[in-house]
Amino acid sequence: MPSALPDQAFLDRTADRLAGLPGVRAVTLGGSRAQGTDRPESDWDMALYYRGSFDPDDLRAVGWEGEVCGIGDWGGVFNGGAWLTIDGRRVDVHYRDLDSAEHELAEAQAGRFRVEPLMFHLVGIPTYLIVAELAINRVLRGEVPRPDTYPPALRDSAPPHWSGVATATLAYAKAGHAPKGALTQVAGAIAVAATCTAHAVTAARGEWVTNEKGLLHRAGLRHVDDIIAGMRATPESLTAAVTDTEALCEAVLR
Repeated sequence: MPSALPDQAFLDRTADRLAGLPGVRAVTLGGSRAQGTDRPESDWDMALYYRGSFDPDDLRAVGWEGEVCGIGDWGGVFNGGAWLTIDGRRVDVHYRDLDSAEHELAEAQAGRFRVEPLMFHLVGIPTYLIVAELAINRVLRGEVPRPDTYPPALRDSAPPHWSGVATATLAYAKAGHAPKGALTQVAGAIAVAATCTAHAVTAARGEWVTNEKGLLHRAGLRHVDDIIAGMRATPESLTAAVTDTEALCEAVLR
């Protein structure tokens, strides 16, 4: 059913309701709508920042249609959230612990991070993803810590980590999977390596990344689609595909 509210009125009302939940200190708008790249059908990504504790039952009690998950159900730093329909719009609500956000901001400024698994992400997420949100998201209510710039120490430490994973992944694919004609394994390895390389490229540029959507194109790795599309389940074809991917990754890293 189409919404009866204009976008700004919807956003104001939803932000006010989230900001009024117990423990919530701030509410932000993220995703494509914060960056001005949204389309009419884009969903709304909103984050509620809490201090100390937050009870998802308070969000359930609002009565919005959808699924409300628990604290930590979506992993470590990514925490948890809800998939909701509010006033006819698809809304993703993310829980963000301010203590955790401040810790990861300090870690990123020191060039330290971890990579955690997260559903729907090929290579997991770096813990500085929630720092990227602090930098990019539009603050609707309250205050959140904001990094002044992309940390120079992170620009130094992140690229070699990501490129190292990419190099090792392709080397294993070439030695272990390609000689057996294992098409699926080689295709998966190429996808993982290309995504890791894209993280390396964007980190070296000092560009924040909040998800993998469009990441390969941003990093100049669009041609990897052609490499995968041309693969056949023969050792010769798969070895050539890995070699071509190695060359492509090396080129964008230069």
